Amino acid sequence: MTAKKQLTFEEAMNELETIVSKLEEGDVPLEEALTIYQKGMDLSKLCHDKLQHAEKQMATVMTEDGEKPLNLETGEDPA
Repeated sequence: MTAKKQLTFEEAMNELETIVSKLEEGDVPLEEALTIYQKGMDLSKLCHDKLQHAEKQMATVMTEDGEKPLNLETGEDPA
């Protein structure tokens, strides 16, 4: 994925949905299933990392604006 352009979150999610659909059909040869499963795991990690980065940016922006950021793990006010 590093040789290609960096995917957006939405592009990665669309590819991931395509992979899940293909695997759910069940008529994929084992070797191909393993290959696309690994690609799906890579896309899942990419999406997770992008979401974490966005959460951290939101917490920073909220703090800079004088708002209390929510606890990103529980969704509760930390106070």
